[in-house]
Amino acid sequence: MRSLIWCCAALWSACGAANADTVRIDSGQISGVDGYQEGIRVFKGIPYARPPVGDLRWRAPQPPAPWDGVRAADKFGAACMQTPYPEGSPYRSAAEPVSEDCLYLNVWPPAKSNRERHPVMVWIHGGAFTRGSGSTPAYDGEELAKKGAVVVTINYRLGIFGFFAHPELSRESGRNASGNYGILDQIAALEWVQKNIGAFGGDPRRVTIFGESAGSWSVNILTATPLARGLFQRAIGESGALFAGLPTLAEAEKRGLALARQLGADSIAALRARPAEDLLKAQGNQAGAIVDGWLLPEQISAIYAEHKQNDVPLLIGSNADEGTAFVPASVKPDDFKALARRRFGEDSAAFLKIYPASDGEEAHQSAAELVRDQTFGWEMRTWARAQAKTGKSKIFVYYFSRVPPGPFGARLGAYHASEIPYVFGHMKGPQVQDIDNEITHAMSTYWVNFATAGDPNHKDLPKWPAYHLKLELAMSFGQRIQPTEVPNKSALDFLDAYFQKHGRWQ
Repeated sequence: MRSLIWCCAALWSACGAANADTVRIDSGQISGVDGYQEGIRVFKGIPYARPPVGDLRWRAPQPPAPWDGVRAADKFGAACMQTPYPEGSPYRSAAEPVSEDCLYLNVWPPAKSNRERHPVMVWIHGGAFTRGSGSTPAYDGEELAKKGAVVVTINYRLGIFGFFAHPELSRESGRNASGNYGILDQIAALEWVQKNIGAFGGDPRRVTIFGESAGSWSVNILTATPLARGLFQRAIGESGALFAGLPTLAEAEKRGLALARQLGADSIAALRARPAEDLLKAQGNQAGAIVDGWLLPEQISAIYAEHKQNDVPLLIGSNADEGTAFVPASVKPDDFKALARRRFGEDSAAFLKIYPASDGEEAHQSAAELVRDQTFGWEMRTWARAQAKTGKSKIFVYYFSRVPPGPFGARLGAYHASEIPYVFGHMKGPQVQDIDNEITHAMSTYWVNFATAGDPNHKDLPKWPAYHLKLELAMSFGQRIQPTEVPNKSALDFLDAYFQKHGRWQ
């Protein structure tokens, strides 16, 4: 009997070890490749849905077709249709092939055996819902995998391919809804994780969604939609939420009809027959999530106010110089003051005390700070407050102010997305200082701890207090790592009062 038990144990061990190289998922077997560090395997370009082409353009994602034999998961899939960032942008990376056939994901497992159960971190890339991919080198998951997480990065449909709404599409859906296909892709990827991540040593009961910018918008949406309930247990949002409101289905359908007329297409069949490149050139403002009555039954702010959100622990925050990448090179003081008077009316004097514009340099700084506070700081604080008012799960807030080494940091400060290399453990090179190494270790460890237990704290790191309405504390990542009051509070209070008064940004 003992020899039989030993043989069975040896057999299972061999099978477990083999699964580090060859893995069986629901659609077939796949083989990975070695990472750049010993002991890490990478599985690239795994299809989680059928190619959304032809008649599947502007439909909900469908399960991938199964295959025979072992599929080599050794190359990233194509990025979804998009135009590249302009030259000189801090967000431009090496060119990737693009295609409508783009619904692929990548997995970095730390496990030596599929019997292990590690926390899972699913990264949703940013790019304003118009650009980006899960295979961008900045999102390489090896360092986080070394810390014990199974890392998954995904592609999802972008621009007109991911967010186009039209009355005919709404009718054919069977749900009287269209648009939001990119978010449906994300949900399909999370469903894939639930079915398959155990084969990579991941725990489907400890899935964390995390993302930056439009990826954080996505995380915000996924915490609000009933369609994602039970697919994740924690959420991390970096610089992006949508509490200021989203367009309605009727508004999006009106835009879709106008685009169809512009293209001379009298039906969805005619639009589906158009080459992808034609649609990409004509897409205009067809990118963005909407309140469609199905994926989002109502505005995200209302969903949270009614405690209908997916109530999971949150780790959220923003950066000190979010706006610097989005303002013109020069801002005229008179133009900025005129904008203040038009927009804030009787409150413009109070506004200009917070955002002064006595000269061009000050006006430029105030314009950048307004973008930082309205588009990012206000949204993240509103998210924290909304969860604190109706939710039961803990919230942890951060504020990133470390200016990264290099030319973009020198020009833009702690700019939008500059925290990403610290989170992924990639802040390396001759210009890196001790504080950069310290923040890299701390942020990547906090993020993995949060994915593991729903709390970022670790005995070897500074204590990160949970967020409370009466004492709004954030963990500061700057010259030091320490708790601080939520920054820029007077500006956020002013903007909050304005928003509450008008119900929207004007």
